[in-house]
Amino acid sequence: MTFSKGKVESGVGHAQRTPLKGLRFESLEQAQDYLDRWERQWADTRIHGTTKRQVAAMFAEEKPALLPLPLEPFRYYQYGRRTVHLDGCVEVEAAYYGAPPGWIGRQVNVQWDHVFVRLLDPHTGQLLREHVRQKRGRYRIREEDRPSRTPLGTTLLLGRAQRAGSHIGALCQAIHGAEGELGVRHILGVLSLTKKFGPAAVEEACAAALEIEVPEYRFVRRYLEHRPQAPLTLQQVDPLIRELVEYRDLIQRRLQEQEQQGSLFPTANPEPPPILPGGAGTR
Repeated sequence: MTFSKGKVESGVGHAQRTPLKGLRFESLEQAQDYLDRWERQWADTRIHGTTKRQVAAMFAEEKPALLPLPLEPFRYYQYGRRTVHLDGCVEVEAAYYGAPPGWIGRQVNVQWDHVFVRLLDPHTGQLLREHVRQKRGRYRIREEDRPSRTPLGTTLLLGRAQRAGSHIGALCQAIHGAEGELGVRHILGVLSLTKKFGPAAVEEACAAALEIEVPEYRFVRRYLEHRPQAPLTLQQVDPLIRELVEYRDLIQRRLQEQEQQGSLFPTANPEPPPILPGGAGTR
């Protein structure tokens, strides 16, 4: 009850001040043994200052009314907010957990510990889904949350892959056919490779993956990472590059101008003109 809350919590400060003050222990076990001995020999035998009764005698009277400890310990959660991805899942520490239908693109509150992951409505706090923790890269989706038909967002994504290249589109279709909505992240990964390596290189890698029947994002990525880079070549023809005859004619004109001036290579330090009487610098 609220009127006895202060007395209950005062025992914590009493234990910190009385038996532990100024002491150091090498381990938790050593500290626990010391506290157990202190409780038996001093704390339980003392007369309580308020009730004027022995502590051990009072506990013996109250003990039959105590309830057993719960089978499951109290849960300590970490908290965060996640956006539901195109595959209908949220990511928590590199594992993926399904949200109810209709939540794609929306945010949910997430609680997780080492056993469970909980998805909650950010406005009402209602529990949407509770999943058992998975290893990195694994998925956890309820069977009723799997879409019965391809969502519009996935259809648009597959169309984007087809426009990027015929082999890219075919490989993304194969990924979706094998993995369903769980393959959306891999399809996005293939499309992101076109920005890093260029559409032509990714098209070649996807063609190789389809030829050996390994339509996987990891194969395409590793193929591109270990693919030898094309040697750099100088561009020979471009609107910004002038014809060589223009440089030849320019050099010839410069040479003719210098010959007409009487010196092809002018001296670096010409002698100064003589100072005439009455000119500048005379007194």
